[in-house]
Amino acid sequence: MKKNHLLSILRPFCILALLFSFHHLSAQQQTITSSPQNNFWNNVQFGGGLGVSFGSGYTDITISPSAIYNINSIVAVGTALQFGYVSAKNDYTSTLYGASLIGLINPIPEIQLSVELEEINVNTDYKYYGVSESFWNTALYVGAGYRTGNVTIGARFDVLFDENNGYYSDAFMPFVRVYF
Repeated sequence: MKKNHLLSILRPFCILALLFSFHHLSAQQQTITSSPQNNFWNNVQFGGGLGVSFGSGYTDITISPSAIYNINSIVAVGTALQFGYVSAKNDYTSTLYGASLIGLINPIPEIQLSVELEEINVNTDYKYYGVSESFWNTALYVGAGYRTGNVTIGARFDVLFDENNGYYSDAFMPFVRVYF
């Protein structure tokens, strides 16, 4: 009688254990899922700058395409190329080319902090003196700007600026950055 009484008490537990084990087995079925698509190009934005200035005997043309990769909504990294031509009538002609590495941080959507390492080659022909000059200029910019949509307006400062040796006349530089 004790065996039947024990069996009658254990029977519901055995049935529940059996049901849970079948449920567990069905949960172990393998399902075939498609592999995630490569989202690299979905996180890339292209942009850059274009500058044209004409004056009385003066021409300045700059083209600077760039691309950034958005690691997440806060951090982006990228690169830029730079090509330029400056001419002052009867004085000098200068061509430049180079590249930059860019890091962007958006602590909040409206604020963009930036760091940019720029290396450009400058070739200048001074017509009046008959002298040519060629040198590399390195700049390390830190900047901040106000961002709205794809456009950022701000300023950057070259921490490596040397007024006696370099291409730019000032360490402080305003910028407009656009990425699509």
